[in-house]
Amino acid sequence: MAKSKGVRLVITLECTECRTNLNKRSAGVSRYTTMKNRRNTTGRMELKKFCPNCNRHTIHKETK
Repeated sequence: MAKSKGVRLVITLECTECRTNLNKRSAGVSRYTTMKNRRNTTGRMELKKFCPNCNRHTIHKETK
């Protein structure tokens, strides 16, 4: 029998302002990885994290 996927999974958070703003400092996009519980948090996750490209705290949204 094959094992099913666990409840916790690794997600990637990406800066929303780096993706949309063309007049930013560098060409990169800030990304963080974290884990989330699939049962408790069913929707897309949003956290305020520090973006080194924007040089301030911005909203990071979960990517696919």
